[in-house]
Amino acid sequence: MTSSLHTPQTVPPVSHDVNNPEHGAPVVVDDALLDLTWGPGTWGRAVFWIAVAFSTFQVITAAWSPLASQIVRSVHVGFLLLVVFAIAANHKTGTERLVLWGLGIFSFIVGLYHWVFYAALIQRAGDPSTMDIVVGTIAVALVFEGSRRLMGASLPIMCGGFILYGLFGEYLPAPLDHRPFDYVQVVDQMFLGTEGIYGTPTYVSSSFIFLFILFGAFLERAGMIQLFNDLAMGTVGHAKGGPAKVAVISSALMGTINGSGVANVVTTGQFTIPLMKRFGYKPAFAGAVEATASMGGQIMPPVMGAVAFIMAETIDVPYATIATAAVIPAFLYFFTVFAMVHLEAGKDGLSGLPKDKCPNAWLALRNNWYLILPLAALVWLLFSGYTPLFAGTVGLALTALIVLGAPVARLIGPYGLRVVFWIVLGLSAASFVEYGINGVATVIAVLVAILFFVKGGRETLRISIESMADGARNALPVGIACALVGTMIGVFTLTGVATTFATFVVEVGKNSLFLSLVLTMIACLILGMGLPTIPNYIITASIAGPALLALGVPLIVSHMFVFYFGIMADLTPPVALAAFAAAPIAGASGQTIGWIATRIAVAGYVVPFMAVYAPALMLQNGDPMADIIGFWPAVAYVFVKAVVAIILWAATATGYLLAPLNILERIIAFTAAALLILALPMTDEVGFAASAAFIGWHYWKSRTRPVVA
Repeated sequence: MTSSLHTPQTVPPVSHDVNNPEHGAPVVVDDALLDLTWGPGTWGRAVFWIAVAFSTFQVITAAWSPLASQIVRSVHVGFLLLVVFAIAANHKTGTERLVLWGLGIFSFIVGLYHWVFYAALIQRAGDPSTMDIVVGTIAVALVFEGSRRLMGASLPIMCGGFILYGLFGEYLPAPLDHRPFDYVQVVDQMFLGTEGIYGTPTYVSSSFIFLFILFGAFLERAGMIQLFNDLAMGTVGHAKGGPAKVAVISSALMGTINGSGVANVVTTGQFTIPLMKRFGYKPAFAGAVEATASMGGQIMPPVMGAVAFIMAETIDVPYATIATAAVIPAFLYFFTVFAMVHLEAGKDGLSGLPKDKCPNAWLALRNNWYLILPLAALVWLLFSGYTPLFAGTVGLALTALIVLGAPVARLIGPYGLRVVFWIVLGLSAASFVEYGINGVATVIAVLVAILFFVKGGRETLRISIESMADGARNALPVGIACALVGTMIGVFTLTGVATTFATFVVEVGKNSLFLSLVLTMIACLILGMGLPTIPNYIITASIAGPALLALGVPLIVSHMFVFYFGIMADLTPPVALAAFAAAPIAGASGQTIGWIATRIAVAGYVVPFMAVYAPALMLQNGDPMADIIGFWPAVAYVFVKAVVAIILWAATATGYLLAPLNILERIIAFTAAALLILALPMTDEVGFAASAAFIGWHYWKSRTRPVVA
């Protein structure tokens, strides 16, 4: 899947902590705030400041809630389309540029329709005027065109097919037909209600997903990427296969601030893939490791991808419940990748970096510890029961205080006074919980004013403004996908077509739950070939989620099942979006990377099935083993079983454990692992016995022959 919209070229993120003198003081740039742009001339400067205005609007509506939710959603979509078309216009000239700018401005004006006519729209709800229908038609068409330019034609074609189904599905044979709906009803559903382009996905995007993306953009600009790389290099860089383990750890850490797998690939992959190649890993394997680890960022608690927030809103459970359920599966996913790279290194005799060439992890953490504070505060708030909107706003405010306060702190000579300064800033951030946003906003405004007169202050302000623009740009794929897929959800609720598929899955499941799971998995993987993770989850959760629930699968487990395979679609050939993102960096074929990534990410394909039959794996009730030995013993049991199976599967895939494995040994290891996964009588007992016998025999045998270091 390719996009016709190219990423604008901005000033690259700094490779060091701009606010830490130990990493080098930032260079003061004359008129640092005057040359901010995303392209040549006035056009590039205009789109940059539009993106900043977009982020400003989102921060204001999140912090002070001055507008009704429906208005925020419509303006949010208007801003998204304006930025999409404006960026596209930067790459055109002449008439085409003017047309694209015209589409962008017109899209924004359409986005103001609900704001201008809010009261009137409520009064005539269910009886739209001719103008409502005309504007609604234009709005939906603009969302389709914006999505096509941003993400390619796959998603618009699919959503367009569903709109045609809503209009003409009455003529299809049973059971696919539905009662007649005229054009006015369909447009009403798509534009005026809360089931179409302004539905729940857009609500989640416009409220807290944008804040979390902006939060990540600020931390990245402040030096969090460098901190994560230094921590990973300092802890495992010198170990066997160290460069690949650095990729796994740094990508997992990046997942805490960046829930986009593809963005994770192109961010950390620029550093980790060349490093792996330099130390002996094959290009395709290096790309596959990075792609697999990066996709895991979306399932990595405590701050997961955007889908987790949509899931929490969809099934009406606290976000902390979703994150808690993902803890063990996320560990198993990254443990699988870690095991694969460790065994691959053992097989090929790949060593790590010289220890004296690795950064000091403790020193990196000591110099940049304050960057962890916003993330820690965010996690604490999320797991303390606060809403994601509140937690995201507090986290973003704390990040702004830290970034803006660091240059001021450098001016304070005595160490004790600097400590007092940071304590005061910390208390001002904490006051948000009790007294609201006004006090924090005042402190931020004072810091901004001071930075105009402080050495390096204007450069810090520049980086902060660039973070605002980056946040808006990074939010484009999420927001546009949420708006467009809302049309499909609108057709689902209007026609009831989702019930038809759910009924079929339930009928199949009466005879075989496993077959129903396989059908759902295939649907997720096929959809994921043309769709990003967010619309993939929304569509399949709407169709298959209720069916799995009806078959007795716990609510969170059923939605996690759909979520996980939506992610795995980006690793599964023939499309494998994450693999193709890694391909140009690795210098290898995207298809080759995809097939290797599929092998590395075996846990991502197996764990969802395990969780259905053993819900304790996701810390959910309903596990049969829990009725026998208790809940937490059941959790420990299924965890150990999964770890043993993963080790054996990693050995099977690489052909190496403590020493090389021949074909027969690999078959035995695979069979023992498969027995541990099968939910049939006596398979666990036989699987554990076979695993113990194989590992014991292999250990004895490996002692009699040299082991590759």
